[in-house]
Amino acid sequence: MPQRKDVRENSQAMSEPRRPRRKRRSSRRGAEALPETGLSRIVVLLNKPYGVLCQFRPVEMTEPRPTLAHYLPVPDIYPAGRLDRDSEGLVVLTNDGGLQHRLTDPGSRQRARAHWKTYWVQVEGLPGPEALAALRGGILLEGRLTRAARVRPIREPPHLWPRDPPIRTRARIPTSWLEMSLREGRNRQIRRMTAAVGHPTLRLVRFRIGPFSLGNLAPGAWAMARDSEPAPPEPTRRPTPRRRTD
Repeated sequence: MPQRKDVRENSQAMSEPRRPRRKRRSSRRGAEALPETGLSRIVVLLNKPYGVLCQFRPVEMTEPRPTLAHYLPVPDIYPAGRLDRDSEGLVVLTNDGGLQHRLTDPGSRQRARAHWKTYWVQVEGLPGPEALAALRGGILLEGRLTRAARVRPIREPPHLWPRDPPIRTRARIPTSWLEMSLREGRNRQIRRMTAAVGHPTLRLVRFRIGPFSLGNLAPGAWAMARDSEPAPPEPTRRPTPRRRTD
């Protein structure tokens, strides 16, 4: 009995071997791809400059804004927590989803050690004891108090690079610096906290996330962290002994 045409075509399609899918190549504008790193876990530390979007995908705008792709040639890594466009400093990027979760989840069991994020904050005016106590104890934002924070006045951090463009200051109002450490990351949280106590943030630089520190990285520079792990060696197969035929 002759086979129907559609049956023959289907059987022929099923018998043909499937072509292996091609791996997508990671494209990063403004940076050339690196050769194979030989690492199973990659942790990259980047000093994000002011005005850079904390993402890899470009944003369609009349004036294109720089993204992480302009600085990082390492493929398949993602930020563990973000920084606003007008904030600067440390961004940790990794291909390890577990590490990402531990660094960004405020409910983690290890939050006392790994979740502290520390910032240098230049504010308008000179915060007094009441303002500092309010920042440490919690500020009401959208009906919820912020978690207890570590806040202390500091001098301008040594070797801090000048911002481009420079901050806007008023001649009659002095500025001062605070070191603030948080265990949570709400939207523009530090800026809203300092504004709530009457001292708007003029400049915000993150320099530590848990065990990772900015170190001496210049704006736009990046480095591979020591937490990057070498890929395990491939298991070697022992040759199968041939059976004797005699």
